[in-house]
Amino acid sequence: MEYRIEHDSMGEMKVPADRLWAAQTQRSHENFEIGVGIETMPAEIIHAFGYLKKAAAIANHTCKPEKMTDEKLSAITAACDEVLSGKLSGHFPLVVWQTGSGTQSNMNANEVIANRGNEIAGKKLLHPNDDINMSQSSNDTFPTAMHISAVLSLEDKLIPAVDALIETFKRLEAENDDVVKSGRTHLQDATPIKFSQEISGWRSSLERDRELILLAVKPLYELALGGTAVGTGLNTPKGFAETVAKAVADLTGKPFVTAPNKFHALTSKDELVFAHGAVKALAADMMKIANDVRWLASGPRDGLGEITIPENEPGSSIMPGKVNPTQCEAVTMVAVQVMGNDVAVGMAASQGNFELNVFMPVCAYNFLQSVRLLSEAIVSFNKNCAVGIKANREKMHHNLHNSLMLVTALNPYIGYENAAKTAKKAYKENISLKEACVALGFLTEEKFDEVFHPELMV
Repeated sequence: MEYRIEHDSMGEMKVPADRLWAAQTQRSHENFEIGVGIETMPAEIIHAFGYLKKAAAIANHTCKPEKMTDEKLSAITAACDEVLSGKLSGHFPLVVWQTGSGTQSNMNANEVIANRGNEIAGKKLLHPNDDINMSQSSNDTFPTAMHISAVLSLEDKLIPAVDALIETFKRLEAENDDVVKSGRTHLQDATPIKFSQEISGWRSSLERDRELILLAVKPLYELALGGTAVGTGLNTPKGFAETVAKAVADLTGKPFVTAPNKFHALTSKDELVFAHGAVKALAADMMKIANDVRWLASGPRDGLGEITIPENEPGSSIMPGKVNPTQCEAVTMVAVQVMGNDVAVGMAASQGNFELNVFMPVCAYNFLQSVRLLSEAIVSFNKNCAVGIKANREKMHHNLHNSLMLVTALNPYIGYENAAKTAKKAYKENISLKEACVALGFLTEEKFDEVFHPELMV
């Protein structure tokens, strides 16, 4: 491998000649060989750095044009656009397990954008610290990148995935409005319910989760950028914080604003904890929905068998013909991961010491993994399972009329205790509710037929 020599304030470093990073990135790459190639800084964070570095250059050009010249702005903008396109993704090698402020990833962005900008300009025009990091500190850029990436992931990836599944459930509700089935509570038979009503519970849960997520997004619009090292805004020109927030908003199309209190913005991660709580709520509901679907589809002969789901792949290496509810299982595993990540996000957020939180990379890693996994799991579940759900109407009808809890319809006519006696006799003697009720003398056959209509109990 060929190398070139780069230097920083600590001296010279050998850097791979084909990479755009420089000395500080190389030091981190060598000093933190933890999860290399696997647990690297999330792509969403790198993408966010593309936005914020471009916005910072725009703001600096407005606030101190003598330092951020037209030529420099043009080169930085072009390099940042390549970061945003993903063209430079191979030049961001650093792992999550680095300094807790994310300093090395901030410098990674500074070095890559400076070196690529110099290539574009055809000369040594940009310095990583003096130009790309102008009016900034790692302490305000990394939390800014966290908020930008969180908003984009939630609004542009998770919400559309939820919306698509909601639409699927709406269609299934309409298709199954005439299907009455046995309800279940405590995994035991309960009174009847329309299948469409059961599906509406799934849909409504997702709609409420959607509301909670969008509510949680609002505090994430506040950006720490402009606070620099400890929140005082040292080395920023007047108006920089407001100008850079507007630039980020213009570039992303999201209503970002400058955080009113930068001391809070640098040290507290409560907005991310709150937002991840909403993500966890969605995960909990997806766990419930996936479990309902696989219970209802259990069988095909010895389970409930009340619905069928798409058969996507063989389910066993030893049992021929076996097909499993794999999409449901994927969703439930993702839900467990999200719930575990919630602990990590909360613990990381609790580690704000004085003027800075120093658990930011692990907080960002877990937050973004949760949103990414849940988004993709919901899309997969919808495409490969939910859209193909079909009611087994015959099995639902059989189970409904075999349910002892239909006896509840008799309460107004024979009373709770007599109804309980009827159910117990029917179960013990394996006879119908009608046979038990008539045998006990509570109702005549004619009266039983007059009052007993399961389909009207919904």
